[in-house]
Amino acid sequence: MKKKIIVGISIFLLLFVAGIFYFKKLKKDNKTQVKEVETEEISPSSNIIENVVYSSKDNKGNEYIIRAKHGEIDINMNEIIFLKNVSAVINLRNSKKIRISADFGKYNINNFDTIFSKNVIIDYQKKNISSDYLDFSILRNSMLISKNVIYSDDKNLLETDVIEINIEDKDIRFFMHEKKNKVKIINKN
Repeated sequence: MKKKIIVGISIFLLLFVAGIFYFKKLKKDNKTQVKEVETEEISPSSNIIENVVYSSKDNKGNEYIIRAKHGEIDINMNEIIFLKNVSAVINLRNSKKIRISADFGKYNINNFDTIFSKNVIIDYQKKNISSDYLDFSILRNSMLISKNVIYSDDKNLLETDVIEINIEDKDIRFFMHEKKNKVKIINKN
């Protein structure tokens, strides 16, 4: 009987120590870390969060801050939060800020990818883009903008189906879904 207790305690301690080493390694392997999470109100019996703020910084020094008036954690996938009245600021190393606002968002707390939808407004290097859909990914270094896209800068107004922005090298590409359709360009001067 005493041998069974000693073996049981030994196995428990071994699993406990192995778990500690596993979580330390997992934390060390994560290249992008969440710097700050603030919420004003969390109900223990609900998956609703008010006044959400997530802030993350990658290993290159780029910072991503997202805020929402209201968030709801997906019951089936705890890493997904559905947001309402969303705003985001992306502080890129060696670049100007990118500001984004939208009515809705779907935020992944593990990889920081965010889908913005409905009344999406992007302010980026004196360029304004409005659309109904934006897929932002830090891992892909891209913003994929679609649905009712209007691009505006000091000189031009463009209507297109899709805009893809590489946030690493600042390359901007315009696409139409059908090759026969052309990007509509209006000169403001």
